[in-house]
Amino acid sequence: MKLLSILKKGILFTGLLLLWISGCTSSKPTQEAIVNETEAYLLVYFKDNDHSLHMAVSYDGYSFEDVRDGEPVIGGDTIAYQKGIRDPHIYRGPDGSFYLAMTDLHIFAHRAGFRDTEWDRPGEEYGWGNNKGFVLMKSNDLISWKRANVLIDEQFAGYENIGCAWAPQTIYDEDKGELMIYFTMRFGDGLNRLYYSYVNNEYDTLLSEPALLFEYPAECSYIDGDITKVGDKYHLFYVAHDEGRAGIKKSVSDSIHTGYQYDPQWYDFESVVCEAPNVWKRTDEESWVLMYDVYGVNPHNFGFCETTDFETFEYLGHFNEGVMKSVNFTSPKHGAVIQLTKNEADRLITHWK
Repeated sequence: MKLLSILKKGILFTGLLLLWISGCTSSKPTQEAIVNETEAYLLVYFKDNDHSLHMAVSYDGYSFEDVRDGEPVIGGDTIAYQKGIRDPHIYRGPDGSFYLAMTDLHIFAHRAGFRDTEWDRPGEEYGWGNNKGFVLMKSNDLISWKRANVLIDEQFAGYENIGCAWAPQTIYDEDKGELMIYFTMRFGDGLNRLYYSYVNNEYDTLLSEPALLFEYPAECSYIDGDITKVGDKYHLFYVAHDEGRAGIKKSVSDSIHTGYQYDPQWYDFESVVCEAPNVWKRTDEESWVLMYDVYGVNPHNFGFCETTDFETFEYLGHFNEGVMKSVNFTSPKHGAVIQLTKNEADRLITHWK
């Protein structure tokens, strides 16, 4: 109780919170129960000003309220080698556990006093925002977390000169029976591409050497993959830096990590640059929302469109400029949404009151 009291007064994420404490031994709902009982949504995101993890909850899929009034629930300086996180993604596995993957990177760490140079390694050799790995976290209740810091250059020989490892996301490979992480990676200051690797059930070690997930037909960077299975098809949304812009494109495959077919169409509705696509399903109808980070506007905002067939999309606008609302927070960056049961959402909100 003392720990909870301290946390609620604003001291973020002490080392004790990283242990498997009471929440990690609580019973988890079955997958069937989760599907039948989902009545809420959880949005995870970060902000440029603090490079930390934020959470917001919605009960209708339209209005999202931050559980700490816009303050972080986990400080990036408490969990990351570079003292900051970016690009949080959350996934509920077939075991009912929550898997949280984040980029270990603070782009303003020099300014914040965490390092003596602009980047962790020379920018002329490794490019903008160079980093080496991820923060991976696993929880049964969204409150108590087990953490691992995974550096790709330490996991695999020959990866000492990777220029970046960004935007990790998690999905379950039904055919292989294992969790798969897919992410953006480059070597040196070269082009960014999408790769995948398998991860162990403890969510603290990559099991396979990164392999190319999808190959873009032009010589340009493509980043920020997001995979959604609908029926027997896998829809990969991603960001292409092509044709003088950065925006959202899509490829489709019968396989989770091979055979994605290039589609030249742009799927965002923006006149400025955007990134970080994330697809999530509405709980009570056969429709999906494509959400993305519109970083070309100031302040930053999210854009939304909706589909029932993954071919035609209806534009919903930005947060607080249409039907989508952010109640008590602004300037979100690179978010992801999952469904929750009402009990899970209530418990999370109660914890942070």
